[in-house]
Amino acid sequence: MDSTPKQNLGISAYSWLKHDIIRGVFQPGEKLLMSRLKERYDLGIGPLREALSQLVAERLVVAISQRGYRVATMSREELADLYDARAQLEGLVLELAIERGDDAWEADILAKAHTLAKVMEVHSAEEMLDVWDARHKAFHTAIAAGCNSPHLMQLRQHLFDQVERYRHLWLCETVFSEQALESKRQEHAALVEVILARDTERARHMMRDHLMTPVPIILDVMQQRGLA
Repeated sequence: MDSTPKQNLGISAYSWLKHDIIRGVFQPGEKLLMSRLKERYDLGIGPLREALSQLVAERLVVAISQRGYRVATMSREELADLYDARAQLEGLVLELAIERGDDAWEADILAKAHTLAKVMEVHSAEEMLDVWDARHKAFHTAIAAGCNSPHLMQLRQHLFDQVERYRHLWLCETVFSEQALESKRQEHAALVEVILARDTERARHMMRDHLMTPVPIILDVMQQRGLA
């Protein structure tokens, strides 16, 4: 029997549910009722359980013994730990990238930075969020890719997945503010200049500052929403 359609359903359930948890459709601590999930995604219990199990492994969902699943809670302690861990790892990856990166690596960084900085014609707030976020991730991934370590890149992606819910709160405060976007453009341009100059120490310091900037903004949003 061909298991491909079944596998595709599981992947779809995982992608949709993860997206909705990150975007706050399902709130931290909320019970994930199977009946509601079946109706929302038009899927059976099998693919949904598979998706939930994967999200438990990623700490976005918590399994409640004999009682189903809940969205994992959020906390200021987890926020601080995740962002610090991410900044520490990104610093190491950046140092290796500067040491190992070649001309093609430099060219890719410049291309991704140019795409990110361009004024984009978008038709909705949701589209603006998605487009800027995708280009922002591509820019930072291009920088990190110079480390030439698939295992470090995988670990980096895992931490990124963990921080996604918190990061989304920051994105909503940034992407819709021209002043905040301009500040980010300037930070990105300065980062590119220092990285291409192969100034490792300064680049690590600037990258940490850049990655930690969202933390107080996220904390403020969490406090407003009663999440911290």
